[in-house]
Amino acid sequence: MATLAPAPTQLAPAQPVDQAFPEAVSKDASGAYVVKPDHLLEVSEYLRHEAGYTYLSMVTAADYADRLETVYYLYPMQIDGNVPSMPLVMKVSTSDKVDPILPSVSAVWPGANFQEREVYDMFGIRFAGHPYLRRILMWDGYEGWPLRKDFHEPYYEEDHKPFGSRWPGGKHHRAEERVTWGRNNAYPTQWNPDAVTAPDETLPVVDVSELGTIHTQKFVINMGPQHPSTHGVFRMQVTLDGETVVDVKPVVGYLHRNHEKIGERNMWLMNMPFTDRLDYFCSMGNNTAYAMAVERLMKVEVPERAEYIRVIMQELTRIQNHFFGIGQFTSDLGAFFTPMLYSIENRELILDLFEMTSGSRMMCNYMRFGGCAYDLPPEFMPLAEELAFNRLPREIDELEEFLNDNEIIKSRCIGVGVLPPDKAIGLSLSGPILRASGVKYDVRRHEPYGIYDRFDFEIPTGTRGDLYDRYYLRVAEIRQSIRILQQALKDLPGGPVMSGKKAWQIRVPKGESYGRVENPKGELGFYVVSDGTANPYRYHVRAPSFINIQALKEMSVGHKIADVIANLGSIDIVLGELDR
Repeated sequence: MATLAPAPTQLAPAQPVDQAFPEAVSKDASGAYVVKPDHLLEVSEYLRHEAGYTYLSMVTAADYADRLETVYYLYPMQIDGNVPSMPLVMKVSTSDKVDPILPSVSAVWPGANFQEREVYDMFGIRFAGHPYLRRILMWDGYEGWPLRKDFHEPYYEEDHKPFGSRWPGGKHHRAEERVTWGRNNAYPTQWNPDAVTAPDETLPVVDVSELGTIHTQKFVINMGPQHPSTHGVFRMQVTLDGETVVDVKPVVGYLHRNHEKIGERNMWLMNMPFTDRLDYFCSMGNNTAYAMAVERLMKVEVPERAEYIRVIMQELTRIQNHFFGIGQFTSDLGAFFTPMLYSIENRELILDLFEMTSGSRMMCNYMRFGGCAYDLPPEFMPLAEELAFNRLPREIDELEEFLNDNEIIKSRCIGVGVLPPDKAIGLSLSGPILRASGVKYDVRRHEPYGIYDRFDFEIPTGTRGDLYDRYYLRVAEIRQSIRILQQALKDLPGGPVMSGKKAWQIRVPKGESYGRVENPKGELGFYVVSDGTANPYRYHVRAPSFINIQALKEMSVGHKIADVIANLGSIDIVLGELDR
């Protein structure tokens, strides 16, 4: 992993990048900087070290008729939280679609590692200099690039919904009759190893001189994808020397169903319930982020009451997610009954509110472009106020009393899995895992969306960046969410919850947009491109679980095998979001 220089205490005075590199950088109609491929590393070094853009939030790509375009979203992140809200958007294109190659920026921003692998896996763009370029969501030997526009998956019918084969009106047929099993599979005997950078599969060298007189042997164990402690279908390749961890490779993709391809097949509104299936603990926040991305292109105003309802639903989501996350984490440490009892019971009460409002406890499908699908039912306010002003503050007090000074919790957590702030920024981490490392960064504060700028709340941070800080930060965030919830319930205005009429089909003006929210697990963003039709041209999910899992190796090397489980639990992943 590349060693990063400490983040600057203030932004260095630097020329705009197009002035610093007039021959290599230009601006497009959207205001993004378009960089020539052979200057990408030079420009990236300048942005990272001279201009102070230390945080690479998102990397994705899009397939256009004449080029493959890679998109980077950068922010000048600082440890004290003094972060300008506007991103710098950088684009790099290649017209070669047969063997597209771009330089890897993972040596500049290590957080690009998994995201560049995803772009390679989905679009076929090879990143020269990447430390471990191989497929990440599909398996080695898979044939084709699933997010290319010319890719047709098994059971393919048409490029866009609604499909003309559907009854009534269309020529009906069974899609299964046209399935082409085998077309997308190139088994290892047929696989061309030159198509990717050949990974080094040798065991890492480790200095065992400090292990005393015990002679140990390095070996690799697979934890998962069926292991009960991996929080789902997730695999860790852990290299051990005795019981000491010397390497961890997260292996993801077992739950991948090409959510983004589905999103580009769907019409705009049809994607709203699909966002529920990402982090299924946080569907209200998922809905809101996607709605915001599309609303920015449509330039629609959200009614005042709907904005307050969105805040209420998002903070209830954060509370129930953190309650359950704490319960899961303590379960990974060996505790089971009491923390999980608190977590599940309080979460169920919040899910009651979701069900009475949206009709569903988890897959809420509640937000709409321009507001909310329904107003709050009459029973909502009394129960929500009882939770916000009475029960939840009492419950978090009791949970802290059980856990804060618990000897086992402290001995297993303090000083374990430490992430320094510069490493956390460099790895593009977000959410509680970033703030536990002392980085005072929260999208609700630094790029306020909706009406979050109206509320009085703090951004808790840790001091050590260890397991204990990541546990306690979630406790502190529950308290701040209760604080926001109390203000929102008290000030909730009357009025409509939708601007205009509900529409089942919309046409979004041409353009591109990135909508992001501070979801419980970190920054959730939706990058959408519209070509003016009824379907998204490009639909990408910046999933915090996917990016945050990159920290697992940094947190685990040098610790014991049991600590790997605790480190994973402290990240708080959901595989529906990680794999998409």
